[in-house]
Amino acid sequence: MSAFLAEVVTHMKNKSIGYFYVLLAITIFAIQDGCSKYLADKYPVIGFTMIRFWAFAAFVVVFAAFSPGGLRKAFVSRRPFLQMLRGPLLVLEIFIVVYAYTGAGLAMTQAILQATPLIITILSVPLLGEKVGWRRGTAIVVGLFGVLIILNPVGVRFDLQLLWPLAGALAFGLYGISTRAVGREDSAVTSVLYTGVFGAIVATAIGPFYWVPIAPEHWPALFALCVCGATSHFFLIKAYSTLTAVEVQPLTYLQIVLSVAIATIFFGETITINMIVGAIIVVAAGLFTVFREHRLGIK
Repeated sequence: MSAFLAEVVTHMKNKSIGYFYVLLAITIFAIQDGCSKYLADKYPVIGFTMIRFWAFAAFVVVFAAFSPGGLRKAFVSRRPFLQMLRGPLLVLEIFIVVYAYTGAGLAMTQAILQATPLIITILSVPLLGEKVGWRRGTAIVVGLFGVLIILNPVGVRFDLQLLWPLAGALAFGLYGISTRAVGREDSAVTSVLYTGVFGAIVATAIGPFYWVPIAPEHWPALFALCVCGATSHFFLIKAYSTLTAVEVQPLTYLQIVLSVAIATIFFGETITINMIVGAIIVVAAGLFTVFREHRLGIK
């Protein structure tokens, strides 16, 4: 009996540590968004994204080197071409989303990005051959209605800048689909290694053409962005080592709260009632979809 209680206590302790890692990761993600918004208002996005991916690639190479089997094992993939595609997809997604911060705003962009789990579910049908039942189908419709509320297409505030967050959500959805596909056969270490290395290669191929020297007073923000880009993924990986996706996903929605706080406090953005109502609907639909996929055993 005492052995059983000890096992339960250990399990609960591991879960608590896992939740701490998730909260730490999403806090860092929110800070990362703030740094990206700050730099994007002053420099070409692809330029500092290149520097960010250099730091990310350096981190994942060291991380993989100290993992079981080292770099040699981490680079072995059953889906190498798809793995190599994920890095460029993430670079594209980051570029679109950060650019959207400068036009649509940080808060609005983050609100729309909450529809990504719904987009992944939609794309999983043609790209992964999955089936979506009426329950998840209804959640998708409700979630997309929430996106429409956020966009407020009948209001006078609607403009074409809002298409950038939508494009970012689609790019993020494609990245999520590819991650789901490789995750069925490759380890998390392999996936994050390919993402960092090939993302850095693509960013380096494009970034120099748009490079603008970073002023010394902006180096701290660039340094913080690089550190956040590496540590956020590290803590998320640590979280997934003790928690399931259905346990992690609800907490990740707290990022929108933190990002909105940063947007209003540091960038003077205005939060409208349609953004709040729409985001609540989208998050609720996304949570239902995640829990339903967990019940069905979809990875």
